[in-house]
Amino acid sequence: MSFRVQPTPAARPNRCQLFGPGSNTKLFAKMAASAADVINLDLEDSVAPNDKAQARRNIIQASHEIDWNTKYLSVRINGLDTPYWYRDVVELLEEGSERIDQIMIPKVGCAADVYAVDALITAIETAKGRTKKVSLEVIIESAAGIAHVEEIAASSPRLQAMSLGAADFAASMGMQTTGIGGTQENYYMLRDGAKYWSDPWHWAQTAIVAACRTHGILPVDGPFGDFSDDEGFRAQALRSATLGMVGKWAIHPKQIALANEVFTPSDAAVAEAREILAAMEDAKARGEGATVYKGRLVDIASIKQAEVIVRQSEMIKG
Repeated sequence: MSFRVQPTPAARPNRCQLFGPGSNTKLFAKMAASAADVINLDLEDSVAPNDKAQARRNIIQASHEIDWNTKYLSVRINGLDTPYWYRDVVELLEEGSERIDQIMIPKVGCAADVYAVDALITAIETAKGRTKKVSLEVIIESAAGIAHVEEIAASSPRLQAMSLGAADFAASMGMQTTGIGGTQENYYMLRDGAKYWSDPWHWAQTAIVAACRTHGILPVDGPFGDFSDDEGFRAQALRSATLGMVGKWAIHPKQIALANEVFTPSDAAVAEAREILAAMEDAKARGEGATVYKGRLVDIASIKQAEVIVRQSEMIKG
């Protein structure tokens, strides 16, 4: 292993990020009462241009008046290629309460995009005397974003999370699909005349996970568009979790329980992880670097894998 140890990501649950438009105030209290770990109030795609200013005011008011309890409260601002984003940041942080935890930046294409938002936030925090440092999450949803994913992951000490935005990413890449996440009808292989569907998002997710783990960032899977397809959502989430992602977006309340189910280690997985750690402790006491657990070899690498599961379980329960 390199002598430069990978930084540890923020120790907070991020199993489900529930999205809702800032223009629909009726949803705010319901979102606050939900089982999602992170609430993303949106100023971007789900808000019409004529409603941007009012949505911003709605979120500012909600930051003061809604009891968000232990939710991590995030606001997705408009893209840096629009005339809205700087007012989003200025008004949210000058007029909003310190209950706002995070600013989400969409369509990030390079480290300079993050620097621009970080610099503005820093100036406002200093000028207004805000005591809590606002964190950042970025969305990778373009060819430029995935090409520069590692420099983006290293761009700011405020950066805590990174998500994949499948729809805009597909458009930027020129992919022939209108689906948001999941397997795609024409992305298949043939074996003995039978079709097998693979995952067109796999390589992008892997690149995001590698960049995030290198720089101590939480890697998050984005939306699954067909909220009537529970099994499709679950399958996508399971693939994401297997690759190392810590959570997934919910664009409908029914997806919250599915995300929490997948990204919460099962009791059986936690019990097995603890047994592996105990078996390795016994092996170390015998002066051995490896041992056999349930018919398979476990060693130092197995300890690290088991520790990830146990830490995640304890963090969620805590």
